[in-house]
Amino acid sequence: MASSGRRAYWLKTLHLWHWVSAALCLTGMVLLSFTGITLNHAAHIPATPSVVTQDRQLPHDLLTRLPTPDNNSAPLPPDLRTWLAEQLSVKTGTRPAEWSADEVYLALPRPGGDAWLSVDLQTGAVRHEDTDRGWIAYLNDLHKGRNTGLAWTIFLDVLAVACLVFSITGLLLLKLHASQRPSTWPTVGFGLLLPLLLALLFIH
Repeated sequence: MASSGRRAYWLKTLHLWHWVSAALCLTGMVLLSFTGITLNHAAHIPATPSVVTQDRQLPHDLLTRLPTPDNNSAPLPPDLRTWLAEQLSVKTGTRPAEWSADEVYLALPRPGGDAWLSVDLQTGAVRHEDTDRGWIAYLNDLHKGRNTGLAWTIFLDVLAVACLVFSITGLLLLKLHASQRPSTWPTVGFGLLLPLLLALLFIH
């Protein structure tokens, strides 16, 4: 009775953790599985980047108010950030820009594309170029966590933990049911052996 009660307890507990972790990681696993395919076949998926360039002239009074940073890496000043948001719909935030005697250059990478901004400190000429590589590239960058920011990085970490819980509880449930399912361990063994053999035999 004690053994039967203990087994029932663990079955109930593991099923609870298994379905909760499955619910938490379902959407993320679908995304990562799909983008795993697109990343694996990236060379065969056509993509035509779309490039949009905008040119503006910085007002003289704003140009003369630009500070001279103590080093060559500093954020854009708040009034310049406000002007860029109004004129170019570009949100630069407080990321550091590259300052030189003649120019300010700010890289603006993002998932699925790239962008940059430059301000000529002599003439006030402002140029912004944005490159969009499409939604497949966007999803691929989400998969890799490329230029996605802190919130997405934390999400990927939580997703990884949920997937580990899902896999480990699944393995423990297999152990509890293995006596009634003789094919359990051969199947698990094959799942472990297959990627190892592929790596040893075909990856050099």
